[in-house]
Amino acid sequence: MTTSLAPQHEVPIKTIAFVQYPGLTPLDIVGPLQVFSVLAQLVPGYTTVVVGERIEPMATDTPLSLVPSHTFETMPDPHVLIVPGGTVPTVAAMADENLLDKLRTAAARSEIVGSVCTGSLLLAAAGLLKGHRANTHWMYRGLLTKFGAIPVAERWVRDGNVITAAGVSAGIDMALHLAGQLAGQDVARKVQLFVEYDPEPPFGPIDWEDADPAQYAPRLRQRLDQALADHPALLARLTD
Repeated sequence: MTTSLAPQHEVPIKTIAFVQYPGLTPLDIVGPLQVFSVLAQLVPGYTTVVVGERIEPMATDTPLSLVPSHTFETMPDPHVLIVPGGTVPTVAAMADENLLDKLRTAAARSEIVGSVCTGSLLLAAAGLLKGHRANTHWMYRGLLTKFGAIPVAERWVRDGNVITAAGVSAGIDMALHLAGQLAGQDVARKVQLFVEYDPEPPFGPIDWEDADPAQYAPRLRQRLDQALADHPALLARLTD
């Protein structure tokens, strides 16, 4: 007599995917990636991947290069898709229709679509933020209106299935918030403990009076001109 064992129910895997492209800011991707990597260690059913057009070292805006774990074609259907930002290379990527099309396709397969810093400009350029409240780095926030998004000056903002963070380090805050949404606040607090995220800036909080977009408008225009010199139509759209 043969006794058959009842099949074990496997925990469905929810993939949190980060998009990599040349020239991004490392902390935009590595900060929240670390948060979700710890989440995946604590809670069965979560995994993280980094997806790019090719699996090869890609330059960042620091001396550090990063290598994706997957291509867009081999990425599992993502539960969460997050796009990091950067400076001139990210603005230039707004004109990369191949990348934007891959973002549209991946976003359509995702339950939640997010960004860190100027990564929201790529979502906006892909048409994914129209009508949504969204944020980005304070110096670039006004550009969101060019694509029908509604700029919001918050550390992170959730609007429907879209979540966008402010500049660079805000991605960690956004990731912890989202970890709490996905797995509960108790788990998110453990993640925060394990990554020892307890910021105490040596010079105190930011003086937001210094973050005057008008004051930095010439620097922003210089970056736009440099990034989009070969794309005059998009440059005009962002600067008119």
